[in-house]
Amino acid sequence: MRADVKHGYNSERRREGSAETRRRILSAARELFLAQGYRSTTIAAIAARASVNVDTVYQLAGRKPMLMRELIEEAISGTDHPMAAEQRRYVREIRAEPDPARKLRIYARAVRRIQERMAPLFIALRDAASTEPEARQVWGEISERRADNMRLLINDIRDANGLRPGLSIQAAADTIWVMSSSDVYVLLTVDRGWSPRRFEHWLAESWHRLILTEVEGRGP
Repeated sequence: MRADVKHGYNSERRREGSAETRRRILSAARELFLAQGYRSTTIAAIAARASVNVDTVYQLAGRKPMLMRELIEEAISGTDHPMAAEQRRYVREIRAEPDPARKLRIYARAVRRIQERMAPLFIALRDAASTEPEARQVWGEISERRADNMRLLINDIRDANGLRPGLSIQAAADTIWVMSSSDVYVLLTVDRGWSPRRFEHWLAESWHRLILTEVEGRGP
């Protein structure tokens, strides 16, 4: 085997090994964040759970806020890596769909699937944000990005002539932002015992009544 080929092969093996180790670190962090909370979880505990040393955690995945952000991003994207909003399948479906009511149904389904993955992590982050500045910064960044994405969705609804007359972009976006939150999902599916699918249908029907203009023959 030529030296340059062997070097390339070894480099690829190292990258694969690093990626697998990083996945193990993230998995360990998720387990511990959910089991004992963000505050009580240490990098040393994550390293021990992942069978690596502390320096490896910092090198491949970063500090605790970076780990939590990465886990939430993966939960939102539904993949093993973060994904920009415009690359997500449901976002493309919403933009391609001409009917405002169906746009909202697509998004309600996406929210249900996202919250099934993300809500426990987001609640852990929210609780930590009350006392930990870095956790609060991650919480604020993700919340603000959600708000920005809600405005994009409502702009799309408006451009499809679906926005209720007299309802502002901001008011409609805030309505969706609140109702699609992890807090509301947990209240209904955990505290009130709703199934995730019931939550999804409630979102779609409620948004239809609160946000869309009334058009004869259009139903939720």
